[in-house]
Amino acid sequence: MSFTSEKIQHLPPYFFSAVDKKKKELLAQGVDVIDLGIGAPDLPTPPFVIEKLKAELDNPKNGTYSPYSGIREFREAVASFYLQNYGVTLDPDTEVLALIGSKEGIANIIPAVVNPGESILVPDPGYPVYRTSAYLSGVHAIDFPLKPENSYAPDFSQLSEENMEKAKLLFLNYPGNPTAATVDLSVFEQAVSFGKDHSMAVVHDAAYSLVTFGEYKAPSILEVPGAKDVALELGSLSKSYNMTGWRIGYAVGNPEMIQALANLKSNIDTSQFMAIQKAAAAALTSDHAAVKENNDIYYERMKKMVQALNSIGIDVDLPKGAFFIWAPVPEGYSSASFAEKVLSEAGVIITPGHLFGPSGEGFFRLSMSVPNDRLDEAVKRMANLKTGVKS
Repeated sequence: MSFTSEKIQHLPPYFFSAVDKKKKELLAQGVDVIDLGIGAPDLPTPPFVIEKLKAELDNPKNGTYSPYSGIREFREAVASFYLQNYGVTLDPDTEVLALIGSKEGIANIIPAVVNPGESILVPDPGYPVYRTSAYLSGVHAIDFPLKPENSYAPDFSQLSEENMEKAKLLFLNYPGNPTAATVDLSVFEQAVSFGKDHSMAVVHDAAYSLVTFGEYKAPSILEVPGAKDVALELGSLSKSYNMTGWRIGYAVGNPEMIQALANLKSNIDTSQFMAIQKAAAAALTSDHAAVKENNDIYYERMKKMVQALNSIGIDVDLPKGAFFIWAPVPEGYSSASFAEKVLSEAGVIITPGHLFGPSGEGFFRLSMSVPNDRLDEAVKRMANLKTGVKS
């Protein structure tokens, strides 16, 4: 007798859950492990957000059920954020929906928009949750290769006519995970045009939209005129405001998709704790100075790591967004074998690129989400790998 469905039996464990188990085993053996694998910010949530949460905890009304679509205060804050940052006007009632983190939104938008047996386009390399969510929804995921020679921007001309006709939804993600790729508005203009030409929903995962460096500012797909006809954007406060465990995000854009997603979610969850929504609203309507301070820290870490990688013959450029470095493995290694080498010889966890899709083979991802002293130690250890790198 089995109490596990066939679907779950064939679903591999989430990679970072398996990594965490391996990490605990090594720590138990006395190995000093530095985890540059998972993209979880180590910096604290800004104090003003925490103070807002504390204040809201004293209000007994916040302990009741939230409205299914999220409280109006939060939805209005999201709309205000879009108007101030992108010049985009949103109706809080029909074009904004609260999410329990954007990961939940990714999982639920597929069955809300796509029928079982139909297909979607997922970026390759891309966030693994796009593929697993498709699988759990009984939807076929078609890899949409993103090539380094095109700076990991989508090249719609490379898609076959068959795949363009089959796909009902396209996922995009910029700044990108794992590649840290960034794009300008012209890429979203092409995506919106592509979606309209093929009657295809376009869902942009903008989890890292505020994590940018220098003069670069990540655009919103909703800045494209007419984008709301086909596009939905998913946002999160996890990376920008270091609120990963708070589980708060939002979906904005096409009203029909918002309503479909709201209908599905109302049968699954009852939105997020209202005190968290109110604290998130305070973050979204702030001047984002705390985000800028965090970004400066990530950028300094990236410069250290880029220098260390270049010193051992791994050529990478400084990204303009996200807090990842996407790098080629040295000649003679697969993604998995190099990750194993770095772990066994340096005690540093990195993420092998093949886990992000077939096009990720030959690369690895580093996350700059550890304190400075640990990053310095990781840099030192990786620099000492020089004599072991095959050329």
